[in-house]
Amino acid sequence: MKLLKTLMTGAAALSLMATTASAEEMRIALVVKALGIGFFEAANKGAQEAAEELGDVEIIYTGPTDTTAEGQIEVINSLIAQRVDAIAISANDTDALVPTLKKAMDRGITVISWDSGVAPEGRQMQLNPSSSPLIGNMIIKLAADHLPDGGDVAVLSATTTSTNQNVWIEEMNKVAGDYPNVNVVATVYGDDLADKSYREAQGLMQTYPDLKAIIAPTSVGIVAAAQAVTDAGKIGEVNVTGLGLPSEMAGHVESGASESFAIWNPIDLGYSATMIAYHLAKGDATAEPGATIPIGRMGEVTLDENSEAAMADPFVYDASNVEEFSSIF
Repeated sequence: MKLLKTLMTGAAALSLMATTASAEEMRIALVVKALGIGFFEAANKGAQEAAEELGDVEIIYTGPTDTTAEGQIEVINSLIAQRVDAIAISANDTDALVPTLKKAMDRGITVISWDSGVAPEGRQMQLNPSSSPLIGNMIIKLAADHLPDGGDVAVLSATTTSTNQNVWIEEMNKVAGDYPNVNVVATVYGDDLADKSYREAQGLMQTYPDLKAIIAPTSVGIVAAAQAVTDAGKIGEVNVTGLGLPSEMAGHVESGASESFAIWNPIDLGYSATMIAYHLAKGDATAEPGATIPIGRMGEVTLDENSEAAMADPFVYDASNVEEFSSIF
């Protein structure tokens, strides 16, 4: 009987230890615009890498099935109910998520936005993948570099409310005068849906028969536009560029539908967002203007007056390097 009591006591102790260990493990929710998008799946790989490196973190990778604010609000409410420690979100709408995210912060949950930002009232800081001016200049430069004689170009964006897309296009328009032979004729929206983006690209080519390039600063839109150009038999006539994933664009670069495109490494972005959320939730870093936050192997970021930070410059992919990176992300 004494042995049985000892065994039971030992089992209870082990159970208590397991519960305590579980309680000490930080749960960080990586909330994406929608599930099933390659860019965000790659970001999750980076988040998992950061969690493994930190050792006491569980990543909850989640998001809605479509790119709507309503879908993300439902996800956030579920995470609040689960009492996660931190939420790192790429927003479908800069303003619509604010009340729900404020509720999360009121419950003691650390909230940051990354990639596509939330209004300052709804988060503690925003991690931009790069600086918006650099991205804006890059996306029009990619088109201009292959238009020595100039020509008409159009933009195929994600949603009308997508924070990052709108800022990048605004920055692009600011420097459009630096490329006087390039004429931006239209901006259309594919809602980050492959079929709608494809139809919008078709519409651009029909509406503007002299179109020379489509700029798509979205990983879904750029692939759809490249396929639309291919199907229209306009390879060599209309160049598709913007922001995309090497794994999804390698074939289109090889075919000539895209001369070049750019992107930051989404693995690094998911990794950096996780590191920031971790240090803020731990309390060993603060989200205030001028603060510096460590991001592991990526170094550190310093917050500006809006509590925003930029991770890295965009990187250009073309026929010389796209195959090398296509097996990575």
